[in-house]
Amino acid sequence: MAFSETSVGIVGTGSVGASVAISLLTSGVTRKLLLHDKNSERALGEAMDLAHGSSFYPTATVQQVDNLPALQQTDAVIITAGRNGSPTESRLDLLRDNAAVMRAIASEFVDYQGTVIIVSNPVDVLTYVFQQASGLPPAKVVGTGTMLDTARLRQILGRELNLEPRSIHAQVAGEHGDSEVVLWSSATLGGISLKTWPNWTAEQEKRVATEVRTAAYEIIQRKGVTNHAIGLVTATLVKWILRGDRRILTVSRVQEGVFGYRDLAISLPTIVSINGAERVIEPAVNEIEKAALDHSAAVIKKAIASLDP
Repeated sequence: MAFSETSVGIVGTGSVGASVAISLLTSGVTRKLLLHDKNSERALGEAMDLAHGSSFYPTATVQQVDNLPALQQTDAVIITAGRNGSPTESRLDLLRDNAAVMRAIASEFVDYQGTVIIVSNPVDVLTYVFQQASGLPPAKVVGTGTMLDTARLRQILGRELNLEPRSIHAQVAGEHGDSEVVLWSSATLGGISLKTWPNWTAEQEKRVATEVRTAAYEIIQRKGVTNHAIGLVTATLVKWILRGDRRILTVSRVQEGVFGYRDLAISLPTIVSINGAERVIEPAVNEIEKAALDHSAAVIKKAIASLDP
């Protein structure tokens, strides 16, 4: 699919939706960007503001749409709707309010042919809720999952090791939240295990993992929301999906048996293509990491179960 033919919709034009929008436009991912929000005036204002910058990004049109059916012909729809968290609550504290929002949106996409990208938190549970409520194939409902956590991990490791983050191959899996798991046993730099890197210690692993896990809280405490990095993550994910790059990414999707996980969405290394989150890969993990992933899955399962009447 050529980008000259693509159209993308965003549902929710708050801080995150706006950051996703500008990242999509500047990266040239789409020729048509449609914005929807329950606050139609806000969506219109964002569309106008973004359109005024059209001289400075690849050719694209931006417009506000009043209803969700107007997004049916897009190639991808990005869901950022829902309220944000506060510094004193976890992503799971957002669950009930945002699950209701997600079900309402999903009911409008039961026949959707594109790929749905879930950004709203708690992203793993909401990815599950959307997929179940819409009935779309699991591969076609993709949560951004731990892509952002993985990016944070690589940035922090790059700082610690004085290396370009893109030269570091390390992943965060599990819940996008407090139970996330850094897969230290498979982390490499230039084909060398991180664990054998000069002066690298287990104590550093603990410190880095904590910094990655608490990054969102630190940002929210200072500015009230995390939006720019997730905007870049989401735009890049959409680009790779629409371009059919077949990248291996730590996205969240409803699982169908890897590690025995079923009936929940959780992030694991996944081949992402024009078909969505096409194939989940079972990563090589040690016993500690597998136990931590099982715990993370249990946390998500419990959150899903809490939605039952």
